[in-house]
Formats: sequence, structure tokens, C-alpha cells
Amino acid sequence: MEMLLFVGIQGTGKTTFYRERFFETHVRVSRDMLRTRHRQNLLVAACLAAKQPFVVDDTNVTKARRAEHIAAAKSAGFRVIGFYFRSPLGDALRRNRERPPGRVVPAAGVAGTHKRLEPPIWEEGFDELHLVEVIPGGGLLVRDWPRGEGPLPKG
Repeated sequence: MEMLLFVGIQGTGKTTFYRERFFETHVRVSRDMLRTRHRQNLLVAACLAAKQPFVVDDTNVTKARRAEHIAAAKSAGFRVIGFYFRSPLGDALRRNRERPPGRVVPAAGVAGTHKRLEPPIWEEGFDELHLVEVIPGGGLLVRDWPRGEGPLPKG
């Protein structure tokens, strides 16, 4: 059983990554879809109770927010795997503008999320930690972040 915890500002490829790699195996828990934190927490609790692998596809930019998910997952016996979607703010803003109408986040919202961003660290309780970056020409590059390599860079 595993919980995948996505961390990154809007426009960094989190949902695309989910669709490409985990659509067939993990429930997607997304506040964009569920609209409220309360509904998101209910679905997380249901996945934990059912022992269902799931992905928290949200920005999760603060250690405090991640701590809530990590504590719940650990107490339910889940492995916690973090994916940090690193991107320069300008690149994320450009990709955000290219989203379909109705899915574009106001630029001030993306910038505000970037200001609050605290890159994940091993000490938060991750069993695995990965760095994900958009590569020129499209696609996502994923690399393991080994213990002891130091903190993940902000972007």
C-alpha cells in the first residue's frame, strides 16, 4: 500500500504525470476536482481505510500540509512516496497559460504558491523521494533523490 504525494506549484505537470504513470493503479485525490479540502480529506480517509493505493495530486507546498497526509498514511501502514515537481516560476506560468479555459490559475495565485513553496526533505517521513522536471520539447524527467544528497532545490 502506498500514498504518492505530489509537491509543486501549478503548471509543473503533476496531473499529466498522474495520467501517464498511475491512472491504472492509483486513485487520484485532487482538490481541483473535489473543490474543497474537506472532500479531499474524506477521499484520503476512504483510500486509507480501503487500503487502496492513491495519489494526492495537489500543490502540497508546505511541510505542515504534507505532515497531515504523511501522518495519516503512516498510521494506516502505507508507504509514502514523494514526487517534487521542480520548475522555474516563469516556465510554470507559461504552461499554466496554455491550459484549457477554465483550468487556468490566476498568475498571482501561482506566484503566491511559489512563495510558500518549501521543497520536501527526507526528515518529513518519506520512504522514497523523487525529483520531476519538465524537459525541453515536452515530457517529464524523473530521478530518485537519494538519502544524504541534501535538500531538494526550490527551482
